[in-house]
Order: sequence, then C-alpha cells, then structure tokens
Amino acid sequence: MGKLIKEIGKYITIVILLALISSCRDNTPKNETLLSENFNLKNHGKENFVSFSESDSTKMKHLQAKIIRILDGDTAEILYGQLPIKLRLEHIDCPEKRGKQPFGNRAKIALSDLCFGQMVSVSSDGKFDRNGRLIGVIFNKDSLNVNKEMVRLGMAWHFKKYSDDMSYDALEREARAAKVGLWSDPNPIAPWDYR
Repeated sequence: MGKLIKEIGKYITIVILLALISSCRDNTPKNETLLSENFNLKNHGKENFVSFSESDSTKMKHLQAKIIRILDGDTAEILYGQLPIKLRLEHIDCPEKRGKQPFGNRAKIALSDLCFGQMVSVSSDGKFDRNGRLIGVIFNKDSLNVNKEMVRLGMAWHFKKYSDDMSYDALEREARAAKVGLWSDPNPIAPWDYR
C-alpha cells in the first residue's frame, strides 16, 4: 500500500510541475527561450508542457538556475526562470537529517556553504526520482562539481546503487582514509541502512 501511495505521489508531483511550468511562464521571449533551449517544449493549445522524449533522456541538459533552498545534504531547491524545482544530487547519498542521523545537519550546512544563493549550472538528463525530484549535478559559481565536493569533504557516500561513476568511489576512499567528515565516526552508518 505504501508503495502505491509513493507512486501516486510521484505522478501528482509531475503533474504539478507541469502545471507550474505553464502557469509560471511570464510569456517573455527570454523565459520561453530558456525552457525550449534545455527541454523539449511542446505547445498544446494555450499551454506549454515540458516533455522528455527517449532521445532527449540520453542527452545531458544544462540549466542555469539559482539555489533558493537547501533541504538536506543531497537535496536543494532551484529557481529556474520563475519555476522552483526540487533537485536531488546525483551519484551521492548523505546522512539523513530526519531522525538525527550523525552528520545529517553538517551535510546540509556543507551543501549550503558550497552553493546556497548562487547562480549555478545543473547538469541533468531530465530524469526524476521516485519523489518527483529532478536528478542532477550542481556546478557552483566557481565551476566546482558540488556533488563530488560533498563526497571529498566526507559529507556523502557514493550512492553505488544508482551510480556507476567510479570517480565518486575514488573520492569516497580518499575521504575514508583521511577520516574527514562522517568518516571520523568510528562506525558510520550509510543512509540506506539508517532509513
């Protein structure tokens, strides 16, 4: 039953996202160009919808957006044009803030220090997670890969279940060896085991 509710929630989030795209658009050429450059913007009568075709999903998109909120160590909210979008950082998993997992709040602060309030570039293939969050990689104002930096600082695990990018694994091994961040804990518990 819980799985069904999550699936329904996912679809509701996507419908709301699509509705927001059409209602938040201010009809200026700049906003329309911004959306259509990065996504397949289809016109359906008076409303526009962002859709991802199969060929689009294999190509990386690069969005310029502002980080307007940090929810936890691996989730931020971006403002793309006038559209707020929740973003799940790809390749990593951070300690949980809920339930007070050790380093959960520190991971949130680290992410905030790296990118909050900045205009950033987000690289994404246009896929959403089961919670309706866009999945992507953040590059901050200094062009630093924020996702990798979170692992290097010892604030995140390489999320091997969903990532085969071994550069994250190498950064995790270095952080473990240096005992930085969560690796200073003698017995760190991965978030997927904590949940």
